[in-house]
Amino acid sequence: MTSPVQVPSGPPTILARGLCKSYPGVEAVRGVDLTVRPGETFGFLGPNGAGKSTTIAMLCTLARPTAGRASVAGADVVTAPDDVRRRIGLVFQDLTVDGELTAGENLRFHADLYGLPRHTARARTAEMLGLVGLSDRRDSLVRTFSGGMKRRLEIARGLLHSPQVLFLDEPTIGLDPLSRAQLWEHLHRVREEQAITLFLTTHYLDEAEHCDRIAIMDDGRIVTEGTPAALKAAIGTDRVRLRTIDDRMALTALRRRFGLDATAGSDGLCIHVPDGAAFVPALCADLGVPVLSVTVTRPSLDDVFLCCTGRTIRDAEDPTGRQPSPASRPPVRRARRVRRRAP
Repeated sequence: MTSPVQVPSGPPTILARGLCKSYPGVEAVRGVDLTVRPGETFGFLGPNGAGKSTTIAMLCTLARPTAGRASVAGADVVTAPDDVRRRIGLVFQDLTVDGELTAGENLRFHADLYGLPRHTARARTAEMLGLVGLSDRRDSLVRTFSGGMKRRLEIARGLLHSPQVLFLDEPTIGLDPLSRAQLWEHLHRVREEQAITLFLTTHYLDEAEHCDRIAIMDDGRIVTEGTPAALKAAIGTDRVRLRTIDDRMALTALRRRFGLDATAGSDGLCIHVPDGAAFVPALCADLGVPVLSVTVTRPSLDDVFLCCTGRTIRDAEDPTGRQPSPASRPPVRRARRVRRRAP
């Protein structure tokens, strides 16, 4: 994992206070407060249906807040939506690049929408395709691209007009682990070379580790916020799981010799201690019961989610595996398909 880039001080790039969004019968976002600094990588972590995509939709002016206020790159999302749109880039959860156009043509169409002069568009297209590793595929039809390549092209498109903030809604959804890792390499490079603020949503725990700060969202509310390290440190203990030749005897010994309670299960005994790695040698030496195996697990973001909500992020997911219902997500207008133009 790449070390965090130094985040500059200055006025917030994203500021939200009391942000709410309701649909008939659904309260999707319930009073969100956010402060995101320039150059920061900020992540929304939470299960599908938690309100992450709806919050991004309001910040990107795709949905009007029911209550509260928000500004992005210094522009109010309600009173100055055009200014917001000029200053942001957006990578949707669903792929939106045109497979019947080449990579270069997709970017040229985007440049036309933003009114970039032709010479500027040519230079930015070459620069952005190079940034995401697609220079050699500029003239290839996008329908020949892998899922990861299409995502990288969408990132290039979102950066083409030099935005101050790049929003990414579940940017790696549907990608295999290798493509996800490669995409994150490119995102780190984007941030370092473009000096841009990244704001992303994800329900992948490992992806949240890439962020400078994260906000954990559940049921339309932010339940906690901070750096990944600080949130995990707040849990305070490591999990030590051990198997012995006699778990019942070991349970008694843990209480008598160490003053620790343990929970017993089919996979052995589980105890929580502040420093698991330092505790294991003493455990093996003084328990008095032969130890067959022992593992130490540091606190994870899933543990943080469990501590804040009483359930794991996996338990909070829709058990059917479906995406949230249309009522809980704002409608997105689809662009009309553009005929491929002859070179």
